Amino acid sequence: MKTENIFRSTEIMIPEKLDLSKWSVIACDQFTSDKKYWEKVEKIIDGEPSALDYILPEAYLGTDEENRRAMLIREKMNSVCLSEFDTFEGFVYVVRTLPDGSVREGVVGAIDLEEYDYSSDSQTKIRATEETVTSRIPARVSIRRTAVFELPHIMVFVPSECGVIDSAKEITRGAAPVYDFDLMMGGGHIKGYKLIGDDAVELSGDIARYEMSGNGVLYAIGDGNHSLAAAKARYTELKDQMGDKVLEHPARYALCEIVNIGSESIVFEPIYRIVTNCDAYDLLKRLDEETSGTGKQQITVLTKDVRSDMNFTSPSSPLTVGSVQDFIDAYLKDNPDAACDYIHGKKELFKLASQDGAVGFMFDGIRKEDLFKYVTKNGPYPRKTFSMGDAESKRYYLEMRKIVN
Repeated sequence: MKTENIFRSTEIMIPEKLDLSKWSVIACDQFTSDKKYWEKVEKIIDGEPSALDYILPEAYLGTDEENRRAMLIREKMNSVCLSEFDTFEGFVYVVRTLPDGSVREGVVGAIDLEEYDYSSDSQTKIRATEETVTSRIPARVSIRRTAVFELPHIMVFVPSECGVIDSAKEITRGAAPVYDFDLMMGGGHIKGYKLIGDDAVELSGDIARYEMSGNGVLYAIGDGNHSLAAAKARYTELKDQMGDKVLEHPARYALCEIVNIGSESIVFEPIYRIVTNCDAYDLLKRLDEETSGTGKQQITVLTKDVRSDMNFTSPSSPLTVGSVQDFIDAYLKDNPDAACDYIHGKKELFKLASQDGAVGFMFDGIRKEDLFKYVTKNGPYPRKTFSMGDAESKRYYLEMRKIVN
């Protein structure tokens, strides 16, 4: 049932003889500073089969645990009991009730890495929405290089007019879900419906019509860009080794979930900045040289003693967040002992900025309605521009796909 679509049906594996409430865990790039979260996850799983066996939480990167866990992943990958999985060719229509009660719908399938490039001047149909930090790719590539299977936490935006997700909903109306359970650790509830056979063919036709009618960016990476970048890097390695034969290799594709950017469940929130271990007075003095009382790019600067509104006189970026990041990067270059962190929520920013040697930067976020237009015209947003809700709303690992012949 192969098609020429960029987003297409593929062989998907879903556990059918396992406890899915223990199998499904949150994306590896969440709770990166909270090992206790992952320790609680392990207690819930209690040694039973879990997607945690196949992923490396970033909380353990750079620690003594990293190598041990990477070795265990390789062992688990090579000892998968295929009889514990329902394996089929097609798609999965996903209905996720988020912790706040909103509902996010999506379709799981495979995306063609031939049409993806995360570079800032990319002209491909699949593009990154935020700057890719290349230093985050090697650890992921190392795992993928020896992996037999992939599990996705990649979410890909399609525009509201796409219609593919509505089609999947209509095609599966009245069908029984292939999974239906509560996600652990406050992740809400999830249901999934298989689209196979004629249903998958029908949806593939809807996808083809969308892709033929679209211009510029068709698929914009909403979450998991670094994992997709790692998949691309591994595919490129295989391309160098195999030549044109790689075009038929399963590693050419990456499993992901497309979601409608217009959905009310998709909420963009700004990611603020905090500079720590700095001379706050010196930083503010330097910032004052680049700001004035007028201008469209306004920021609020916070320290334990100061709360001040400023405007960039000559912005270095078309976006406020870009001008802020450019200023911070230049400051850190001259002050290597200082550090920058990325903060979700005003409450947390206020708390951190009240400490000695800390300066917080608060600013308005971007409008999700502008995303496709902006990325088509300008390329990716600056790194850490926006967040899609809180951590518990991120994608949980569930479906699996073989990426070796």
